[in-house]
This record gives sequence, structure tokens and C-alpha cells, in this order.
Amino acid sequence: MISPAARDRLFRRPSWTESQTVAKALRTETVGGAILLVAALAALLWANSPWREAYAGLRDLRVGYEPWHLELTLGHWAADGLLAIFFFVAGLELKREFLVGDLRTPAKAAVPVVAAAAGVVVPAVLFTATVLVAGDTSEALRGWAIPTATDIAFALAVLAVIGSHLPSGLRSFLLTLAVVDDLIAITIIAIFYTEGLEVVPLLLALVPLAAFAFLAQRRIVVWWLLVPLAFATWTLVHASGIHATVAGVLLGLVVPVKARAAVPSISTLPAEADVAHRLEHRLRPLSAGFAVPVFAFFASGVTVVGGGAGAALRDPVAVGIVVGLVVGKLVGVLGSTYLMARFTRARLDDDLSWTDVVGLALLTGVGFTVSLLVGELAFGAGSERDEHAKLAVMAGSLLAAVLASAVLRRRNAVYRRIALEDSVDDDGDGVPDAFQRGSGADGTGRTHGTG
Repeated sequence: MISPAARDRLFRRPSWTESQTVAKALRTETVGGAILLVAALAALLWANSPWREAYAGLRDLRVGYEPWHLELTLGHWAADGLLAIFFFVAGLELKREFLVGDLRTPAKAAVPVVAAAAGVVVPAVLFTATVLVAGDTSEALRGWAIPTATDIAFALAVLAVIGSHLPSGLRSFLLTLAVVDDLIAITIIAIFYTEGLEVVPLLLALVPLAAFAFLAQRRIVVWWLLVPLAFATWTLVHASGIHATVAGVLLGLVVPVKARAAVPSISTLPAEADVAHRLEHRLRPLSAGFAVPVFAFFASGVTVVGGGAGAALRDPVAVGIVVGLVVGKLVGVLGSTYLMARFTRARLDDDLSWTDVVGLALLTGVGFTVSLLVGELAFGAGSERDEHAKLAVMAGSLLAAVLASAVLRRRNAVYRRIALEDSVDDDGDGVPDAFQRGSGADGTGRTHGTG
């Protein structure tokens, strides 16, 4: 049983169920982050090679069915269509966290929710201040939300490389914070980047959405029914003027995350089936391994040679994005966490130091996927300012990742040493001595701190 004191600790070790969920998400997102990085680098190299026109031609190739207003470029299909899969998985994660995960308890949810909110507000304020100080036009201020996002796949890939011995509570906190960050991001996209709302298609979208919810709630997971309903919902939301990725979140939120034995089912799934888990298990690899990397491939192909980088450095939008991602995220996440520890009963877990929190806060400045999407919505895909914003997102994310690596790699060495000490079995009975010296607050048997 966890003591009241341990219950109020920040970043304490999560429950076994939560640890398993986090571990599975980490494995998939880590691989996805590596693929994402390869896709982005490939696009960047191609767009700055002698064959750059071929890249632009591929990105701008139009395919689709015009009578349904779906004749889009491949770049738009990736941003509007494939990212809907990403946000569908995000919707499943959100519902799971708030109903059966760590966010269902207000005391446990307070810190990641406040940290995520502060990690959105502070970068937005710093971006706005940077643009205003430079005396730029109001058009530049449309990019205020670009540095507010955290790319969980990229961040977890960095964490997997540099933090093999970092405490699981730190990883769980990063994943939870990113889930809340996704909720805030999709809300910002829906409210602030919707131009010209068409009410009729939006109301019509409720029909296939309701049918999708009806089938999911009764555990009728039949792909030839669910996929057409999901596509119809996406098409109508796209036609309404709201960014089509919102449809992905709505579809994810109507999927049940708890078994409902009292509901009759005509599917082959057992009564206790967790529909959300099954859909997430199938779609998370598709999202992390294909949808997001393809979007990154079409969004990352910006011109650096020939003056592109120099022009971006002179653009207040680019400067504001880098400041927001690197400084804003650090100040927002670290500052809010410290204030929660200072003015509430919460305190840092014995396994951790504030240096760990600094590294984690820096890592939240990796804002790749959603930041690139918001940049396109703010300034228009392919525009000069959008190109500058993309370069700034990549530069800011890379700088945040490097700084976080420098901090967390040093801490990882400390935890590796402690793990070796805890695994010593001097008496040869097959049980590590650390487990025989007593039970620590987190149930690991550890009786010494990390320094």
C-alpha cells in the first residue's frame, strides 16, 4: 500500500497497469520517432538537392475526387488525412487517461495538467513578445501556437537513446503531459485556425459519428463498417471548414475504454473486451510508423541552401518559435512543477532531483509534428513564412533535444550506478541486498537517494 506521503510525491513510480501501458507506448513511439527522424532528414536532403523540383512536384501532386472537394495535394492528404489517424490514437489515449489512467484522480492529474497548460501559455507569450518587440505585423502573430506543442514520438525517441536507467515515473509523466498537450493542441486548432465554418456538413458529420459510436459501444469491431463511417465523418468535418484532424479526436473519444458486460454484443469480442485497447493496439503502429513519418516527409522539405536559412534567421517568427520551444517550454513546465511542489503538499520523489525535471522540461521543447501542422495552418503551406517557421521548428526542436540530452545523460549515469549497487548480492542467496534492507517508499527496497 502506498503511504499518504508517497501519494503526494511528484513523478513517483506509476502503478503496474500504468507501467505496462507506458512501456508499450514507449516501444512503439520510440521506433516511430526514429522513423520520423529518418523521414524528415530524407525530405530535407531531397529538398536541398539538385532534384528539389521532383520533391516539390511529388508534394504538390493533386489526387482525389473533386465533386466531394477532396482533390488535394499529397502534402494536404498527409496533413489532413494521415494525421487524423494520429489524433484518433490521441483521442483514445485522452479518454483512457481521464477514465482509467492517472488523470482520473484529481490529485495525480493536477501536476501534468498544470505543467502542460503552462508549457503552452509561456511559449505563446514569449513568441508574441518576440514578434511585438521586433515590430512585425499582425500577420506574424498568427503563429503564436506553433511553439506550444510537444512531439511525443520524437521526445520519447530521444529519451530512449539517452535515458535507459531514468526512473519510470519520469517517463510516465512525459507521456501523460504529452497527452494533455495533444488535447490543448487540437482545441487550439479547432478554435483559432478554423476559417469559414459550414454548419450543414458539420451537423451531417454527427450521423456517421453516432453510428461509429453505436457500433464501438456494443463492441462490434468490424472494419468494413467502422472504416467507411470514420471516413464519412472525416470527409464531412473537412467540408465544414474545421481542420479534418478534429474528426480523428472525436472518433477516438466515442470509443469505450471500459468493459460493459451489460451491453449486448453481436460481435466476436468477449463481453469484457476493451475496444479502445484493441483499436489502439492496431492503429498505434500505423500512426507512429507510417502516418506521422509520411506527414513529416512532406512537411520537412524546406530549402536551406541559397539563402533560405539566412532569411529565416532574420524573421521574428522564426526567432520567436525557437525562443518559445527552448526557453518557453523550460520555464513553463519547470516553473509550474516547482510552484506545485512549493505551494501544495506535493514534493519530489526521493528517487529524483530537480535536475531531472530540468531535463524533462527541456525535452518537452521538441515540438515537431503538431508544430509543423500549426505552422501550415497559420501561414499557408508552402508560403515563405511557413518555410521559415518549419526551419525554426526543426532548429528549436533539435536544440531542445541536445540540451535535454546533455542534462539527462549525466543523470542517467547516476541511475545506472545506483542500479548496479542495488543488484549486488553479497550473501549469495539470489536476492539483491537492496531488497533485504527494507522497503522504500516506492516499494523497490531502495534506501538511499540519488544525490
